[in-house]
Amino acid sequence: MRLIPFAIFLLTFLAVNVQTGNAQTESSSAGKPNFIVFIADDMAWDDCGAYGHPKIQTPNLDRLAKDGMKFNRAFLTCSSCSPSRASLITGRYPHSTGAHQLHLPLPASQVTFVEKLKEAGYYTASAGKWHLGKPTESKFDHVTTKLNEWVSTLEQRPKEKPFFMWFAFIDPHRPYQRNIIERPHKVEEVIVPPYLPDTLEVRNDLALYYDEITRLDLVVGRVRETLKKQNAASNTVIVFVSDNGRPFPRCKTTVYDSGIRTPCLIAWPGQIKAGSVCDSLISSVDLAPTILELAGLPVSETFQGKSFRTLLQNPGSKTRSHIFAEHNWHDFEDFGRAVRSPRFKYIRNFYPDIPGTPPADAVRSETFVKMLQLRGENKLTTDQKGSFLTPRPEVELYDLEADPHELHNLAGQKAYAKVEQELRMALDQWQEETHDRLPRSRRPDEFDRETGLQLPAFKKK
Repeated sequence: MRLIPFAIFLLTFLAVNVQTGNAQTESSSAGKPNFIVFIADDMAWDDCGAYGHPKIQTPNLDRLAKDGMKFNRAFLTCSSCSPSRASLITGRYPHSTGAHQLHLPLPASQVTFVEKLKEAGYYTASAGKWHLGKPTESKFDHVTTKLNEWVSTLEQRPKEKPFFMWFAFIDPHRPYQRNIIERPHKVEEVIVPPYLPDTLEVRNDLALYYDEITRLDLVVGRVRETLKKQNAASNTVIVFVSDNGRPFPRCKTTVYDSGIRTPCLIAWPGQIKAGSVCDSLISSVDLAPTILELAGLPVSETFQGKSFRTLLQNPGSKTRSHIFAEHNWHDFEDFGRAVRSPRFKYIRNFYPDIPGTPPADAVRSETFVKMLQLRGENKLTTDQKGSFLTPRPEVELYDLEADPHELHNLAGQKAYAKVEQELRMALDQWQEETHDRLPRSRRPDEFDRETGLQLPAFKKK
């Protein structure tokens, strides 16, 4: 008779200890924050509800913004997939990574913030689109390029370690398919920017692009729900960014804001004030030093970015006065550089003799096919001819407050001479400091990739 109560006691004791053990396992790394970085593939900064789009279905991104901080002036170093990702992970500008052109692998010699986390005891994993090359895989504990394994990667992590997850989508990259979400966007819901013609073909194309944004939004929601189930949400920093702008003419592969401006949402319960907004400039090269500082680790001397950790507590402060961006070979030859202050943008086109042709996937799009037709019929407006213009101006200057789509070039105007000079000098200085050089060839060049610092000096404009 006495064995039964004892057995009950023993089972209860074991159950309590198992639960306690699980809790201890999950909280054993509570002193170090976990990190998840979501990377959209070709998503414009303002194509979600959090940034004011009234129709795109992004409830999970909107919730992430409400739970953390929204950065209104976050910028990428370029608008090209693999160079942008290489820049993010190294904290260096694309021309300083050895992976400045599309599809070039990031050299093994490049230092990433991920390997620094790994060396400090973090479990590091990547799931989804890779696009960084074979040498970088060893800097992670786990890499899978299969899709829809974001949640399973999170579930299979070792629970006794703090973790870092690089979750990269293929959405909303082309090609597009219909009916991929429960309620597809309608053409009436589309907002057509002024540099694209407002036709049914363009609206159809944009609606399908919207659908892919909603699909990635659903993944963000599932991952956050998994974090809650694991009791890990309260100690996890979540970052959401894109690698470049939408894959449409005058967006992706340009240094206009439609190409380099990115959504940037960061949430960290109890550490970042919910619903906060930051209008200060930040660059994607700043993410690497910021994450290491949040992890309590020293920042690598190789990083060219500046930590914006102070902005997370004081969004009204400032960490930089300018951001810099570049465009190199991506399907087609080009070489452009830009500097942006909170209000003005200065662009230098080194190959003005060629038009600003969009990337190959956009060239094949329903939108560009329609634009070619309208061009032949002389029905494009002046604002819609940018992709065909030749020669292009060597210098462009824009007032982003008065002209957010960068359609009215102010370069050479006397009223803006001082602004133009200041930005030109800032760009010159950045190019000198980062050893930026005009390539010997306009075509992809293996020699350039391996010995970028030995190339001849660029010509200043």
